[in-house]
Amino acid sequence: MAKQTLPALDRLSSLLEHFPVTANLYFSGALCGVTQFDAQAGRGFFHVLRKGEMRLTHHAGAGVSRSLDISEPSLIFYPQALAHQFHNAPVDGADFTCASVYFAGGASHPLVRALPPLIVLPLAAVPGLKAVLDVLFQEVDQVRCGQRLIADRLFVVVLLQLLRSLLDQASEQGISAGLISGLADPQLSQAITAMHDSPQLAWTLEQLAHKAAMSRSAFASRFKKVMGVAPAAYLTEWRIAVAKKQLLQGQAVKVIAPALGYTNASALSRVFTQQTGLSPRAWLAAITPAQG
Repeated sequence: MAKQTLPALDRLSSLLEHFPVTANLYFSGALCGVTQFDAQAGRGFFHVLRKGEMRLTHHAGAGVSRSLDISEPSLIFYPQALAHQFHNAPVDGADFTCASVYFAGGASHPLVRALPPLIVLPLAAVPGLKAVLDVLFQEVDQVRCGQRLIADRLFVVVLLQLLRSLLDQASEQGISAGLISGLADPQLSQAITAMHDSPQLAWTLEQLAHKAAMSRSAFASRFKKVMGVAPAAYLTEWRIAVAKKQLLQGQAVKVIAPALGYTNASALSRVFTQQTGLSPRAWLAAITPAQG
């Protein structure tokens, strides 16, 4: 039997359309001495070391190396809220462009849950990055009309370039299981992206295996090994994640349910409660307590 040719695939757009990411320019210029970046719930950081050398440190128990020396232009990405410090030469400080990063849903964003707490990559290791950074640096180096808005959007483009690179280098970055590894798999990514694109469909194991050009047994086994859950369980997780986002946007359960493949509001509420331990109404009340 001839091997099936898998179609070209956009693995990120549908995911980030459901769960957007935004960036806000935080700082640009030279830093000398010690600079502290505090953790704030829902906020990550994206730093571009343009030139110079520096030492990166973290508090004990942060789940990352206490100290890391960086000696070449690099991307430094914190998807999660994690306090960190930059230590630079007191005379000739390293030159940075930094942004705060906000993932819709905060720590529950699928990518935040899948990514390691710290990613450091040399600029030269991320294909296609130079042209975008050239434009970003032009914007931040002088004040012009719309500078901050343009810089914010360019930071998101740089982040997308980084995510592309991670999907192509997941194993090299030590990402061995979860969503990033699944999307990095040429066959599994076909099935995962199909679920992201169309969560309302009643995907069967056979249909998903066909998307991946695999037998049912081989697909089920590899999916569980790489993603950590069975295909049906992942589809449910994805649907509930989308439902949470839509609840926070003010949509009613009866409207959300059919768009996610549930016959009625009761069916979605039942699965939501099984997954979270709370009904949609109770979950929303807990996550958005009354003001005043």
